[in-house]
Amino acid sequence: MAQDHPSLIADENLSMKIEQRLPRFAVLIDGDNTSPQIAEGLFEEVATFGEASVRRIYGDFSGPHLKSWVSILRKHAIDPYQQFAYTPGKNASDIALVIDAMDLLHSGRFDGFCLVSSDSDFTRLASRLREQGADVYGFGAQKTPESFRQACRRFIYTENLLARTPATGAKAPSRPPPLEPPDAAVSILQKAISPTDEDGWVMLGAVGRRIANLFPDFDTRTYGCSKLSDLVRKTGAFDIEKTKSGQERMKAKAVGGGAAKPKRPRQPKSRRTDTPPA
Repeated sequence: MAQDHPSLIADENLSMKIEQRLPRFAVLIDGDNTSPQIAEGLFEEVATFGEASVRRIYGDFSGPHLKSWVSILRKHAIDPYQQFAYTPGKNASDIALVIDAMDLLHSGRFDGFCLVSSDSDFTRLASRLREQGADVYGFGAQKTPESFRQACRRFIYTENLLARTPATGAKAPSRPPPLEPPDAAVSILQKAISPTDEDGWVMLGAVGRRIANLFPDFDTRTYGCSKLSDLVRKTGAFDIEKTKSGQERMKAKAVGGGAAKPKRPRQPKSRRTDTPPA
């Protein structure tokens, strides 16, 4: 039997790689609660974990509130979905976004959704999408209620995306100040390293995975760091080192600079057995 030519096998492998595309995501933007300044950083962030196959924004573009979005739509190929405010105080845009999200979910064409809003009204939507097996990435301001943040697989603060948006006339994007000081992450890191090995060390990769499961909104950029290892060092509360295999591990520093001595158990007080005087 004749064997396949090596060049044919190489071409077949190449075609298979081309067919292996990134996960498909639907990016749904709540225009009434999202600033257009984050658009650049938003789609750069989405590109790190998938493909923004659908890009839609919902709102009433007939009013002045969303005029600043108009110039952004064409640049990032965002489809505007007009929703008139039929009744004051009622947000028809939120309902339209939810309906479209469910239609896209049942189409079976998407691996996940990016919900861009700081509104807690989308909490149940995020939960429902995840119940169906879809990944949900939330994007919103730091003021976003915890219920919505926890409902997402991961939640990214839009303030952290502004660092990727160049200021007018600037040659390079300027980095905004951190939202939190590094030591504010100490309690999160302490929870992530428990339980640890017998000697107190835990691999940094395992810490990162545990944090992602416990705190969907955790982001090293919130504390002014690009990597988890940088944040661990900046807190000053942990020792960090490389193993022989080149991987990094960490453990909490001993209080007082030395190994904490175990406390001796308190001995029960002995009862007096003296015979009372007659």
